[in-house]
Amino acid sequence: MYGDPVLRKRAKEIEKDQIDLKAFLQDMFDTMYAAHGIGLAAPQIGKGIRVFVVDGTTLEDIEDDMTGFRKVFINPEILEETGDAWAFEEGCLSIPNIREDVFRHENLTIRYCDEEWNLKEEKYNGMKARIIQHEYDHLDGKMFIDYLSPLKKRMLKGKLTNISKGDVDTEYRISAPLRK
Repeated sequence: MYGDPVLRKRAKEIEKDQIDLKAFLQDMFDTMYAAHGIGLAAPQIGKGIRVFVVDGTTLEDIEDDMTGFRKVFINPEILEETGDAWAFEEGCLSIPNIREDVFRHENLTIRYCDEEWNLKEEKYNGMKARIIQHEYDHLDGKMFIDYLSPLKKRMLKGKLTNISKGDVDTEYRISAPLRK
């Protein structure tokens, strides 16, 4: 949850046999689905490693090309972000019940390893790019609220403090850093 130091640190790259990757990825997908998310980064489950998963197939009503957009990104590196920045209301499983407009570039090029450790370099646009950018930010210790104006952040301060204390209703189990 918001307030946990792991969410503000740059995650470290992992080596091929460092963890039981298959079990870890299954756990990440299960956790994401249980929380009705479309993306989850390892720091969000307390692991400071450069891994995230996405599944945007539930957004097919918003964007046509989301079919089959279920992927694993290991040690990703965004190589380029281009195009106009566009606003869309984002939320985050680590900051429940808060949603705000965030501006992000419409296109990106990313290099990463898939779950079989195959090196890939791919281009994404629209909602796919946004989901990737949001999750990638978690690996660099960044959260969507960092894109908000100082006034907006001040207005959310009380809600964020409550989240870090665990004083928030969610449909999923949370670990609050300031819970007594």
